[in-house]
Amino acid sequence: MAAKKSMTRDDVMNEVSKYITNPESITLITKAADYAYEHHAGQFRKSGDPYTIHLDNVAYILAELRCGPKTVAAGFLHDTIEDTGITKEELTEEFDEEIAELVEAVTKIGALKFRDKNDPEYQAANHRKIFIAMAKDVRVILIKLADRLHNMRTLEFQPEASQKRISQETLDVYAPIAHRLGISAIKNELEDLCFLYLNPEEYHRIAHLVEAKKAERDESVQKMISDITKLLTEHHLEFRIFGRSKHLYSIYHKMVSKQKRFDEILDLLAIRIVTKTELNCYEILGYIHATYPPIQGRLKDYIAVPKQNMYQSIHTTIIGVNGKIFEVQIRTEDMDAVAERGVAAHWRYKEGNRYDARAEQKEIEEKLSWFRDFSDFAEDNESASEYMDSLRRDVFETSVYVMTPMGRVIDLPTGATPIDFAYRVHTEVGHTAVGAIVNDAMVPLNTELHTGDIVQIRTMKGTGPSEDWLKIVKTNQARNKIRAYLQHKENEKKAEKIPTGEKMLIEELKKRNFDPDEYVEKRRLEAALPEFKLKDINDLFYAIAVKSVNPVKVVEKLTNEKRSAPEEMLSRILAREAPKKKQTSANGIIVPGIESMKLTLAQCCCPVYGDEIRGYITKSEGVKVHRADCQNIAGMKQRMIDVQWDSEDRERQYESNLTIIAHDRNFLLTDIVTCTSQFKTPMNTVNAAVNRENLTTTIKMNVSVHNLEQLQNLIANLRKVESVITVERNSH
Repeated sequence: MAAKKSMTRDDVMNEVSKYITNPESITLITKAADYAYEHHAGQFRKSGDPYTIHLDNVAYILAELRCGPKTVAAGFLHDTIEDTGITKEELTEEFDEEIAELVEAVTKIGALKFRDKNDPEYQAANHRKIFIAMAKDVRVILIKLADRLHNMRTLEFQPEASQKRISQETLDVYAPIAHRLGISAIKNELEDLCFLYLNPEEYHRIAHLVEAKKAERDESVQKMISDITKLLTEHHLEFRIFGRSKHLYSIYHKMVSKQKRFDEILDLLAIRIVTKTELNCYEILGYIHATYPPIQGRLKDYIAVPKQNMYQSIHTTIIGVNGKIFEVQIRTEDMDAVAERGVAAHWRYKEGNRYDARAEQKEIEEKLSWFRDFSDFAEDNESASEYMDSLRRDVFETSVYVMTPMGRVIDLPTGATPIDFAYRVHTEVGHTAVGAIVNDAMVPLNTELHTGDIVQIRTMKGTGPSEDWLKIVKTNQARNKIRAYLQHKENEKKAEKIPTGEKMLIEELKKRNFDPDEYVEKRRLEAALPEFKLKDINDLFYAIAVKSVNPVKVVEKLTNEKRSAPEEMLSRILAREAPKKKQTSANGIIVPGIESMKLTLAQCCCPVYGDEIRGYITKSEGVKVHRADCQNIAGMKQRMIDVQWDSEDRERQYESNLTIIAHDRNFLLTDIVTCTSQFKTPMNTVNAAVNRENLTTTIKMNVSVHNLEQLQNLIANLRKVESVITVERNSH
């Protein structure tokens, strides 16, 4: 790979003068260079060159990106705090707060101190600081990218182990950032440099293959350029056309990821056409397709649907002269600038405009919807490694681009679902999602999305995600939001139970003639916690409320006084506890105090786990278990016995019959079935009948559920399906 020319301070000022003419701005940059030269005097790089050469090159890269004067000045100053002992306060006094904050932010990115810099947690924590700093001010990462690019250009002077470590970090972190910001010039150079140091054999092999085909390729490209130039000139279009070379890492990555040979990479022969207007782009596409056969499935219109990094262009692959295959890119001058310099081109410094860093940052966040994810993920993930996993999957590895009905593009990883989409739009949209419409058709929430899909989420206030969603979603962002919601709900339920548990303990103390004020006291309760392997007092009250801890045992621990044997026996009798190990029936139901008895669930009311239940002793069929509100046992007292669910039998499924009445319409049954499948609820039977007199439909369903909560969630969401009037459990 040809070495880049090292730039000087004069080169920086010449480049700056191409777009900055304000004398005050030029003076600021000159002052920053003088200040940096003075404080880095006597410092040298591992190459033996004066350290100031690095500062010149960083500032030059920023000037090439057309960054503002304060950013270029910060490029000269970016190592002063770290390497010269200058404080932020001194920089503020010498320059201003804005420049000092930029330099400090760049400095902080690499300021973590770990014993082993090869430790994954160190690397992840360092990377998280990069992304969070970037989320606060994009200029920070532009300076850091320029810094890393020049360091990669001079990596030959580092030991081999450092070369590989720095290259891997660059490939994992900095190149993806440059890509997401659309700065392809930096991204491509970083990737090729990393490729050189990480896999030199493959690098040189592919470089040799490219060079061997260069003459043949150049001849074909020039012939095609000549023919297209003649074609477009005949139609009086303004344009410039040139061949472009594929960078080596891109070729290697395609060969590996798509398992293709070198000669199968279609866009090795590539031509770019840059024209004046959007309309010209489509005109040129039309003329080219009318002249050269396009390859099916290879047309991509990124003008109509820009990429998330604002990249716009039309890509088409055609069969040209002598059957050669060419990739042609068509774009405007502005689009070409954004394609090369990305975010830096879109917000390039414009002389005469009042620059507002906050306004620019806000505009970036609005235009790059993924940008705020850098800080959002920091809140969602506790550890640095979790944060990096989220970013790598949810931001860097996105390859599916779908749209909202309003045309907003949402990027997602392969395999993402409407739930992932909903959480990418907004957390509340995700929490309240009850259905999805993809390309005008209602689909299950676990449907895999594909590029080009138009997705609409149906929401309903008062609903929330289920635990089953964790098995469906593909993005860590959605998974973390769901977990946080479920944890919050669990904490709410726990908070509701705590007073009940405290009351139960107080009642047990009173029953034993102990003063609750003396024993329900923080010090005593905390001393009892280790006995029950609990962390805090609220956990103890909650455990008592849900009957996982016996209040009698807590009282005994608090008072150091056990009940007498007669009391224990009386307690067992009154509580109808079975002294021996309980035996569960085939239906997951227990008759307290009785080891074995024939039990069956009543088909008239179909009780499920969580229902309040009663047992009815039949003459020949043992005990029939009914819901407590079943009309068939209303008023009965004889032959009724207490039964209860086995709390340890949670995996069993129970059948339940539902009747749905709805206004008749097309696809009603499809929507009902889709809604049911979204809740992972097996349907055993479903029947529908239309009442022609009032144009309603009655749907009878038999479903299998694990518990009452699952059934109630299903019923609540079936009631939200369009045109549904009522949903009721059957009881006959």
